[in-house]
Amino acid sequence: MALAHWIVSLAQQGASQPADETGATSEDTASNGEETTGSENGDLIQNHIDWTEAREATIDGFNTFRDNFLSLGSIWQALAVLAAVGLGWLVSRYPAGQLRRYADSRPNDDILSRLALSLARIVWPVFIVLLLWIATAVFNAVGLPNTGLRIAASLLNAWIVVRFITANMKEGFWQTAIAVLAWTVAALYILRLLGPVTDALNAAAFTVAGVKITILRIITSVFIAVVALWIGRVAGDAAQSQLKSSKSLNPSMAGLLGQVLKVSFMTAAILFAISSLGVDLTALAVFGGALGVGIGFGLQSIFSNFISGIIILFERSIKVGDFIELQSGVTGLVKEINIRSTLVTTNDNVDILVPNEEFIKAQVINWTLRDARRRMRVEFGVAYASDKEVVKKAGLEAADEVQWTFRDAPGRDPQVWLTGFGDSALDFELVVWLTEEAVKKPSRVKADYYWALHTALTKYDIEIPFPQRDINFRNPGDFKVFMARDGEEPGDA
Repeated sequence: MALAHWIVSLAQQGASQPADETGATSEDTASNGEETTGSENGDLIQNHIDWTEAREATIDGFNTFRDNFLSLGSIWQALAVLAAVGLGWLVSRYPAGQLRRYADSRPNDDILSRLALSLARIVWPVFIVLLLWIATAVFNAVGLPNTGLRIAASLLNAWIVVRFITANMKEGFWQTAIAVLAWTVAALYILRLLGPVTDALNAAAFTVAGVKITILRIITSVFIAVVALWIGRVAGDAAQSQLKSSKSLNPSMAGLLGQVLKVSFMTAAILFAISSLGVDLTALAVFGGALGVGIGFGLQSIFSNFISGIIILFERSIKVGDFIELQSGVTGLVKEINIRSTLVTTNDNVDILVPNEEFIKAQVINWTLRDARRRMRVEFGVAYASDKEVVKKAGLEAADEVQWTFRDAPGRDPQVWLTGFGDSALDFELVVWLTEEAVKKPSRVKADYYWALHTALTKYDIEIPFPQRDINFRNPGDFKVFMARDGEEPGDA
């Protein structure tokens, strides 16, 4: 306690120093008037902070801290805070778990699931705040000091609001920076230090091209710009998510509208952010002209992909869920159609981003454009001595054993064709119509049919021949043929 009194008395002595020791005399001010005028006209820092007022505010804050936190009552308040933290954790476990389970049960990552997760993250501090306010009322009733409890509850209230707002932001530097800055401002306001701090930041200024710019204006402008961009991104993502989950719109049109809304929200946020920084929006006319020139020279590819994406979405020649094959040999399922590129996922679960102009300039095979069912030909060969009818029977039985065979339409029954006479075998084809699911799995489907064919041919003892060659000797002389075992020389026979 003696140390605390010594610090307070030392600060008071500093505050009571004569003006001629701490400030400049009128004579000095007059002699330096020309220099001061030059500083105001230049781009130099202007410092008009009232150090006496700041020192008095510091003394008052320290006195408040000493009276409320360096006493017996502060110990009881600290114990009450610890009890509220522990009890709040126990009480919040059940509702927080229910909210997380509800969010997991949602089919899509929509607004309701995000809201449930955000509420689950603040359930514990909400219960702590409620218990702190109850403890504050109890302390007030029994005559104990409760200023510390009020401050703790107020700070936690601000933290809850900040955490709830930033819960939907992408984790990273900006989420942490915004949360820390917002909570710091709220804490300064609760501790009644926001006024002195803002006055100090507003007093520190510099001029640029005759315009006075304060440190406070820079901080607030950057904060407003970041918040505007975040709100634009969140609003665009929410609109896009709701449109994708809508059953009245097909996925392609929902993706187009979602992309347009997201770009619109982000554009409005960027314009608002630029305006908050004090930039004249009429200057963007010059930027628009420069952008047009840039599109004509360096941004042709980007602009071409943008227009191609719009054409694809309106033409609907390729839709989300189609199985396509590109001229480059890439095959896969269309997952997303975006403004610049299309996401294609192969059967090996490889995601490929294909520029939209590839679908306009090159040939694209859409296996599921109109009718998802298609015909497949599985080639195989048997020995010349095989019975063709038995081969046909084995092939049809193999087709019946495979789950991908489509049988419910007349004229699309499985067939076995004799297609040619090979060098060593009779060439056959098993012709089958496939189900909708099989069209998207060509490699696996063909492997299943070959597996079933080998089983059926083995069942009927049908030989699958090896390549054979006949050697004819013209004008042969005398020669001997030796049959040697492995590792045995002909002379040893």
